[in-house]
Amino acid sequence: MTDTNTSRTILLNSVDESVQLLGNHDIHFSLIEERFDVHLIPRGHELVIEGSPEHVETVYVMLQELLGHIRKGHLLSGREFEYALRLAEQGEVNQIRSLFSDLVLVTHRGKQIRPKTVGQKRYLEAIRRNDIVISIGPAGTGKTYLALAMAVDALKNKQVQRLILTRPAVEAGEHLGFLPGDFQEKVDPYLRPIYDGLYDLLGADTFQKYREKGIIEIAPLAYMRGRTLDDSFVILDEGQNATADQMKMFLTRLGFGSKAVLTGDITQTDLPKGRYSGLALAPKILKDIEGIEIVYMTEKDVVRHPLVQSIIRAYEKFEAEREKEHNEKK
Repeated sequence: MTDTNTSRTILLNSVDESVQLLGNHDIHFSLIEERFDVHLIPRGHELVIEGSPEHVETVYVMLQELLGHIRKGHLLSGREFEYALRLAEQGEVNQIRSLFSDLVLVTHRGKQIRPKTVGQKRYLEAIRRNDIVISIGPAGTGKTYLALAMAVDALKNKQVQRLILTRPAVEAGEHLGFLPGDFQEKVDPYLRPIYDGLYDLLGADTFQKYREKGIIEIAPLAYMRGRTLDDSFVILDEGQNATADQMKMFLTRLGFGSKAVLTGDITQTDLPKGRYSGLALAPKILKDIEGIEIVYMTEKDVVRHPLVQSIIRAYEKFEAEREKEHNEKK
């Protein structure tokens, strides 16, 4: 170790802590040494970090934060470690504690629902602060699932009396009557992602009980017209497929003691050509109204397969280049 280097020591209470922190076969150990100018030296129940002072301090703080998280009983996933590492690289190591300490809900199977990215944390805080939140971003960023988790939590804590969940049934247009089956069978394919999320959060039995009692209502957007929704947590999913008129109709349904979350990806609208997406227009129209917050998610908030982030970036680059070429031809 040269005169310009330094060291810090982390104390580990058990082998299990060491495995959690450093990963199976020390995979996290290798990632830290690859990305930072440090050398990790295990000595029994101690882990010594050697290297440049700035990097040693960053890695030390990151590992201490993760260790505190582990000691609270949380099983650290490889994806969470990777994200913590990314925050440390970006100089945002102080975000780790607030990110991992935000417990939204424990599901019926004991799964802990927490934000996995800084963008998701910002989204949850916006929902807590405001009566209306509009979340725009690519698929896989947890927009709908986290909104459902917040809604279930509000219901369990008796902050609201019911959950109302809706989606535009764009693919069916105005022709639901021509589809086979009864009403529920006609609309179920468009609402399936919402069902899946609630099954995961509540369990099938509780979900069915709440449906039967009217505590949870799931319906196409068109069926919200003419209603006033009091004491409810209302979620509009796939909002990019709502027209401007439908968006206005939905937003003006909100009654006393209610909260609304609107989600969608404005790059993936299924509306016919010439029809404006209500979700794309809403931020421009509503941006100055207190109590309404717009949250933008990016590919950095994608929590699906790592390739999904790369796919989103590739499409964004392609669209930007195509737009540039189109403008140059004018």
